[in-house]
Amino acid sequence: MFNYLFEKLNLKKISEPPYEYDFIMNLCESEYPLYLKKIFKYRLGKNLNLNNPKTYNEKIQWLKLYDSTPLKSMLTDKILVRDWIKNKIGEKYLKPILWQGKSFDDIPFKDLPDSFFIKTNHGCKWHCYIKDKNAFLAEQNVYNYTKMRFDNWMQQSFFGWSDFEFQYKNIIPQLYVEKALLSSPESQPMEIEVYCFDGKPQLFRFLMYKDSSSETLYDGSFNLLSKYMNISVPDITRNKLFNLSRILSEKFKFVRVDWLVHNQTLYFNELTFTPASGLQEFLDKKIEKLLNSYLKLK
Repeated sequence: MFNYLFEKLNLKKISEPPYEYDFIMNLCESEYPLYLKKIFKYRLGKNLNLNNPKTYNEKIQWLKLYDSTPLKSMLTDKILVRDWIKNKIGEKYLKPILWQGKSFDDIPFKDLPDSFFIKTNHGCKWHCYIKDKNAFLAEQNVYNYTKMRFDNWMQQSFFGWSDFEFQYKNIIPQLYVEKALLSSPESQPMEIEVYCFDGKPQLFRFLMYKDSSSETLYDGSFNLLSKYMNISVPDITRNKLFNLSRILSEKFKFVRVDWLVHNQTLYFNELTFTPASGLQEFLDKKIEKLLNSYLKLK
């Protein structure tokens, strides 16, 4: 992922990811802005102005460097955040956890249902959906490969792979098994992403689970902004979704509150402080300008 850093600095190119990962993890903090500027230039083809950030992506980079807090780190931990959510809005919005621990070898497969998710608490998309437990356990190669991936993830910090998303840096790795909401193709959950600025929800994005090509966007007053596909928005009161997201975002200049809806039930998914690590190419420039207008840095 970071070969270009070595090329740009005329350093020896290292092709194996672990060495590049170690390079980032061992980098002095005083050098973070320099490398972040190089990443920004490489990914977006633009110069990064950290002294006077003007675009949405630039402002996310500034937040990454200068607005990272222990609270953000705790709330990025997908296990620790659960107690905070419970105290803020109630346990009923949490997806059930069936097991948690530190080793893949300790997962009690015999006590688990037929389908479930295995997840890490300290990364993004570091998880695996087990659709059929018995088939998974019977396929030794698949089992070994899955175990290898989780063993590797448990030895790493997502900070080293995420273009300096600082909230991941100090999370203590854990594994957990989460109840699956994917019981059938007809019961696919819907994702709702609520973009909140200074504690106020300003943009609602509804999309079918894992299908970003089908989405509907609303502003903070639920005026339709765009509809890329005619999808059915779940029958959840808008005031409820607005108020819950407002409660969870009230301490932050910017956070995206992510939800899942399954069988008309609303579940908290995660808090996303730096979506796409602030390196997002927007197809709809109007949405980019809208987000930028809401994100105000003092």
